[in-house]
Amino acid sequence: MSRKNPDLLRALRPLGDRDYRLLFAAVGIEVFGTGMWTIVMVFQVLALDDSPLALSAVATGLSLGLLAFSILGGVAADRFSKRRIIITVQGLTAAVMSTVAVLSLSGSIELWHVGVASFAMGAGSAFFYPAYSAYLPHVLPPEQLLAANGLEGALRPSMGQGLGPALGGIIVGAFFPAIGAVVVAASYAIAFVIVLLLSRRDEVTESTSTEERTSVWGDLRAGVRYVAGTRWLLWTLIFGSSLALIIQGPIEVLLPFLTRGRFEDAEATFGMLLAAFGIGGAVGSLVVSSLKLPRRYLTFMIVCWGGGTLPLVLIGLADHLMLMLAALFAVGAATGAGVVIWGTLLQRLVPLDMIGRVASLDFFVSIAFMPVSIAIAGPLSLLLPVETIFIIAGLIPPILALVALAAGRMQSTELQRPLDTEETERSPQASA
Repeated sequence: MSRKNPDLLRALRPLGDRDYRLLFAAVGIEVFGTGMWTIVMVFQVLALDDSPLALSAVATGLSLGLLAFSILGGVAADRFSKRRIIITVQGLTAAVMSTVAVLSLSGSIELWHVGVASFAMGAGSAFFYPAYSAYLPHVLPPEQLLAANGLEGALRPSMGQGLGPALGGIIVGAFFPAIGAVVVAASYAIAFVIVLLLSRRDEVTESTSTEERTSVWGDLRAGVRYVAGTRWLLWTLIFGSSLALIIQGPIEVLLPFLTRGRFEDAEATFGMLLAAFGIGGAVGSLVVSSLKLPRRYLTFMIVCWGGGTLPLVLIGLADHLMLMLAALFAVGAATGAGVVIWGTLLQRLVPLDMIGRVASLDFFVSIAFMPVSIAIAGPLSLLLPVETIFIIAGLIPPILALVALAAGRMQSTELQRPLDTEETERSPQASA
């Protein structure tokens, strides 16, 4: 057998595990439901109150739910059974969405119902993803975590940004928002049934570790101390949050204006550009997951994130659609590849009983800086041309990447903690 075939199949190896197949299916269905809800929510709000203010308030509920519970979700994931958290979140979300569907079908739904549902969905995600990240190392061997994160990285844009919203638009357009709400509720109900079948692998270690903890606040402080005392981790979080601050606003807020100024069919063109970014993320995730973890894994990750923004310079300079599509595809691919490495390193370098808190801190920092970036993008465009902002957004991250590599002593960690062999042992502490 040629060497090429095992490399191509590497990304699919996690699917050989029953628990991972169940988890992968549940995540895919949940991401699909969340993506579809973004469309159903919009048209349900518009049917109740055709006001941008109302839509903005309800849409903010999802982010508020994420932000409010992101830290607590990580502490819970490290204190309790990950499996039980996953099951509880899926069950409660299915119940909330089913209630919304019934209210919508009966004509009794009100604006605040939709807002509460969005908040609940965000809160559920804040508990689900730290638990999922911490549960995965109990399911798969270390050498398969990269492939698993790659599969998830490809799944999210495909289902959450592609199929879910597309099908949601078709269903709502052909029928009415209530039917879309029924499909969302059904998807979460199916995911709930699937996760009920997960084995109790993680509960063997939970019983001993939870007895040693004193309080939620103490757990949180321990998590913060661990991150602050682990240089590669601290500087990755600093760099990642800076990256979100720099590029999120230009892509989400300023790209539509740039598109409108350059192309006649601005709406369709903007959709194509976002699709290119999402497809790039899926492709980058799959490519990385089919390979071995690089020897210089931290360097590779930081270079992907820092160097991956350079194509944004083309967005500022070029007004040719194909160049813009290629640029956003490249940014998406590099971002997706880096995220896959990052998720894998959390699961392989961070102690098992700390993964949930570290994942939630990462989640919290990312969420906190994204709205800030979106908020300042508009006012900044009054001071600088939009094209200039994209050029700056492309050039600053590579410089910050070099700072993070040096300040975080990334190469030292890579030498002390080699992860390019299948027999790498998990250490209780990552290199500081």
